[in-house]
Amino acid sequence: MMMSKQLLLTYFYLLVYIVLSSGVILYNKWVLSPKYFNFPLPITLTMIHMGFSGLVAFFLIRVFKVVSPVKMTLEIYATCVIPISAFFAASLWFGNTAYLFISVAFIQMLKALMPVATFVMAVICGTDKLRCDVFLNMFLVSIGVVISSYGEIHFNIVGTVYQVTGIFAEALRLVLTQVLLQKKGLTLNPITSLYYIAPCSFVFLFIPWYLLEKPEMEVSQIQFNFWIFFSNALCALALNFSIFLVIGRTGAVTIRVAGVLKDWILIALSTLIFPESTITTLNITGYAIALCGVMMYNYLKIKDVRASQLPVDTVIDRTAKELKMEKKSSDLYLPDDNANLGGNSTNNGSSDPTVDEEAPFIPSTRISHLGRSNLSS
Repeated sequence: MMMSKQLLLTYFYLLVYIVLSSGVILYNKWVLSPKYFNFPLPITLTMIHMGFSGLVAFFLIRVFKVVSPVKMTLEIYATCVIPISAFFAASLWFGNTAYLFISVAFIQMLKALMPVATFVMAVICGTDKLRCDVFLNMFLVSIGVVISSYGEIHFNIVGTVYQVTGIFAEALRLVLTQVLLQKKGLTLNPITSLYYIAPCSFVFLFIPWYLLEKPEMEVSQIQFNFWIFFSNALCALALNFSIFLVIGRTGAVTIRVAGVLKDWILIALSTLIFPESTITTLNITGYAIALCGVMMYNYLKIKDVRASQLPVDTVIDRTAKELKMEKKSSDLYLPDDNANLGGNSTNNGSSDPTVDEEAPFIPSTRISHLGRSNLSS
């Protein structure tokens, strides 16, 4: 009974993640689109998100002491946080700007290029090797996206370039996070990430805002509704926390399947909410081909993660067996506590990683590993 409750809670977190992720994208499109709320200032909207998130993180860490800040040195901040924040700001800026030119459905189809961009950046940065099987998957994804783009009725080259540039900026941010932060041994949870990265991203966004959008705000009569922007920023903040909850309670397979399901739901919803988002048969065919490549890529990455864990499990099993043999061949008395410790080690070590990937409970020692695997692949 207790297990079923935990399973229901896991599915509830997945549902919250899908709803919030889809809601934030649709909300941003509605706010930015000239046909609806008509706030065509994507940099300003992104700065509102960053400012609000940084402020909430400051109060949670410094005032309410919900979590403790990490040991951040000037060297780590300058060499890690600043470059990561720069590419994070760029990915949000370009991604939000794309809403002004192309439909939500087509944006989601272009996002199928994310594994391709991440793989390319990882190979360039030396964190991944050029493999034939992965390369073929990336080629399949690219072919699917090209077909989907060819079938787009309202194709816009400016919006497409903005979106693809944002995807590559996000891919480089993920690779830099892996290279810089993880090698420094620095682990940031969602609150501490926002605490350090959001203010720095705000500063980076201020430069293009001052040059591109500030003059337009002085000339045009832009409507500003406090509750609209407050609720929009709150949804974006809640999405960050929901991602952390989902990573903490599910495996890599579940998160990737949920992401694919979310994309299909979002494409369907966008055509209902925004009538101009017309989907053609060629769109769907190309996107389906791209998703096949994405799923195959996800399978390979998860397979690599499991393979990297098997040697550790084998070592633990071997050690446990040696301890058991030593105990049988010895007349020495072992305290019950030590015997229990040995038993626990055996159970944990011999557990099937395949089962553990799908289980609603994930040992705390593997939560961060699965999280990094998802976000960096």
